[in-house]
Amino acid sequence: MSEQSQLGRAAVVTGAARGIGFAVAERLVSQGMSCALWDIDQAALDEAVAKLPKGSPVLPLAVDITDPKSVDQATAGTVDQLGSIDVLVNNAGIAGVSKTLWECSIDEWRQVIELDLIAVFLCCRAVVPRMRDRGWGRIVNIASIAGKEGNPNASHYSAAKSGVMGLTKSLGKELAESGVLVNAVAPAVIETEILRQVSAEHIDYMVSKIPMGRVGQPREVAALVAWLCSDECSFSTGAVYDISGGRATY
Repeated sequence: MSEQSQLGRAAVVTGAARGIGFAVAERLVSQGMSCALWDIDQAALDEAVAKLPKGSPVLPLAVDITDPKSVDQATAGTVDQLGSIDVLVNNAGIAGVSKTLWECSIDEWRQVIELDLIAVFLCCRAVVPRMRDRGWGRIVNIASIAGKEGNPNASHYSAAKSGVMGLTKSLGKELAESGVLVNAVAPAVIETEILRQVSAEHIDYMVSKIPMGRVGQPREVAALVAWLCSDECSFSTGAVYDISGGRATY
């Protein structure tokens, strides 16, 4: 896709201050798209903005995407500053504690569901009506191979990401004739700061399942997301795209 075709479009990327979110924002900005970076960490946002390519407008917003009011305010602020929201990349998430299901406290389990699944619903709910009114939009939800296979000691994360896949398929069907396409990406383990939240044993387990024998890189995920955000993606909705180094089997 040419950079020219992305000019005038605006994207929202959640969890954009680091990791996959930053790589996606960097890729979209480099293609001429303006970009709102939604993240709860203002200091990290400031650092991220300084590292992005110059040229296209960039809007850093401190947002708690688990709070409907914060999401609604950020949506209105983004439209006010950038003119529209044409692309939404729901990337923000946490891995949570590495524990068996019965060892997790209710709060530990609920925290992951709130951020990794319910926040995706809140962001889609806020943005979809605006996309429908314009007759064009792209939503990309970052899921995980854990949502397909269920990683041990990560029942909260696995359940949330499975839920993201189901949400993607349902919303994709609901919007199929609207011009708004909804797809998900399911990475295996990617080299980001989220790995600091899990044990070395859990990382070793995840890498051992990847036939390529390595973790993925954020830029590799960003390349796939960028295509799903483009006009070139025109006959795919409600789909889940694996980027797993060969781990995914269905």
